[in-house]
Amino acid sequence: MTSHHLNFTKAALLKAPAAQKDAKDYYYDDREKGLVLAVTPAGTKSFYLYKRIEGRPERLLLGRFPDISIENARKLATAAKGDIATGANPQKDKRAIRDEMTFGALFTEYLEKYSKVHKQSWTYDEREVNKFLSRWFKRKISSFDRAEIERLHAKVGKENGLYQANRLLERIRSIFNKAIEWGWQGQNPAVGVKKFKEQSRDRFLQSDELPRFFAALANEANEAARDFFMISLLTGARKSNTLAMRWRDINFAAATWRIEQTKNGDPQTVHLPKQAMAILTARKLVSESPWVFEGSGKSGHLADPKKAWERILAEAGIENLRIHDLRRTLGSYQAATGANGYIIGKSLGHRSQQSTAIYARLNLDPVRESVNKATDAMFGYRGDQDGEIEKC
Repeated sequence: MTSHHLNFTKAALLKAPAAQKDAKDYYYDDREKGLVLAVTPAGTKSFYLYKRIEGRPERLLLGRFPDISIENARKLATAAKGDIATGANPQKDKRAIRDEMTFGALFTEYLEKYSKVHKQSWTYDEREVNKFLSRWFKRKISSFDRAEIERLHAKVGKENGLYQANRLLERIRSIFNKAIEWGWQGQNPAVGVKKFKEQSRDRFLQSDELPRFFAALANEANEAARDFFMISLLTGARKSNTLAMRWRDINFAAATWRIEQTKNGDPQTVHLPKQAMAILTARKLVSESPWVFEGSGKSGHLADPKKAWERILAEAGIENLRIHDLRRTLGSYQAATGANGYIIGKSLGHRSQQSTAIYARLNLDPVRESVNKATDAMFGYRGDQDGEIEKC
């Protein structure tokens, strides 16, 4: 390493020769203290500011010569020294950006430390982020801004629907919030991005649709999917909970199903009407899995039987019905058979500030009576008088 002191001029710096092999030559400006030109063996010439920051010597890269003129290099050096004098450390900021995690690494940490620990629906986080955001995985998390999130939100809304776009926005916001909670000093780029206005759904299976739905369901070849849809209708449980239903959580003697953690974080005891018990008893006799609805994927249980659902709706001639609408169907028939809002909320595991205290005082007996009335009413449209399930 060779050091030189001179008054920087364009002619002088252009004449500076390449450094010796495995070395660098440094030229120090006589006019601007701390301004240095480093020359490599390949002849590359770069301006640096050399200064002690927080007690340690630092070289802050300003740019390459002659792309940056000597005058601009001096101005950049002066500005950097002004920032340092006010307590800033540009070099630390650059190291932080260089060393911060990628979005892919952040999402892996989010999945393992938060989603899998606290969310029943963590598989949806994994699936949706990999589907829509995999191209982000190698990018530093500081590289995102609100404008980019807004563009993505609009694109997904146009191509995949408003509900899908809003759910993805919520996931992005949650992921960056966790990064901040875990020590990242950046800003959440999803903050301030407005969700699309969603229309509240009131769709449920109408009385004229039930016979066609039951007939198409009976013809479905995928037995696990068929039984899953029926249990979803009969219990009104959320899709993620029903998919992950375990034999150990079912009390056949009491005809109840214990869900350890629902979406709102609370446990729930679900009454199982006779039609549900018939399905579960038949499945238990041939099951060798801990899951009621065994699947071939990573989770071990049925994942998301969309194709079977599409087949059933097509055969039944039913439109605009989602799997989640089965949950609403039970509540609607409970209301039609005389149940009040508190009973319906208790059976579906709803929680609100107004009704929490009343829910706590309710036992399962009125819920059982209400669910039985509702399921009997639904099965009255099926055509068989005893309400028993006909296994295919």
